[in-house]
Amino acid sequence: MSYDGIVSRHLNRRLSRPMARGLAHTPATPNALTGFTLLLSVAVTLLIATGFQVAGGIGIQLVSVIDGVDGELARLKAQSTRFGAIFDAVSDRYADAFMLGGMTIYAVRFEGHPHAEAIGMLALAGSLIISYSRARIEASIGPDAAAPSGRASDLVFGLASRDVRSLIAAVGTVLGQCYITLIVLAVLCGVTIAWRLVYLRITGVGAPTRTP
Repeated sequence: MSYDGIVSRHLNRRLSRPMARGLAHTPATPNALTGFTLLLSVAVTLLIATGFQVAGGIGIQLVSVIDGVDGELARLKAQSTRFGAIFDAVSDRYADAFMLGGMTIYAVRFEGHPHAEAIGMLALAGSLIISYSRARIEASIGPDAAAPSGRASDLVFGLASRDVRSLIAAVGTVLGQCYITLIVLAVLCGVTIAWRLVYLRITGVGAPTRTP
């Protein structure tokens, strides 16, 4: 199964799909778009770390939008590959780490809050673990008929999906409140991970079927 986040469905895809259609008749490849998005995240990180929080915050959301272009382009060009999917997933984790790092540096340099580095580490850990938990859940569920769908899927995967976290990070960075935003992201990730475990425990989704 695959899950498209709430922000992606209602905002990002409305922008990324036209972009992909515009690139469908060009030499651009999905993997090239993935690499470009990663480089863009590095540029956004530098903007935030050097104090250009408005441009950096806008850049975070731009990265989130463009991140959906490679997948759309792969479908339009029939160039979906296992390598491309893994390359995209790995690049996403690095992009998240870079931009959270930029927000942490901003909090240290320009906000003066105590222990900003520790808060940044917690936000980064939550971001990595929540992505890992989704991958493990999707791998465990497979074609299971009990897999969550519709609103249930939003409850399991949508509370702190990457698109939601990116939008929160973008707004907080534009406002120059990276420290508070990192706390919100760390708490939201922790709560969501706990909720996913509780949901799986209660529903038994992905559990092996007993044979008589």
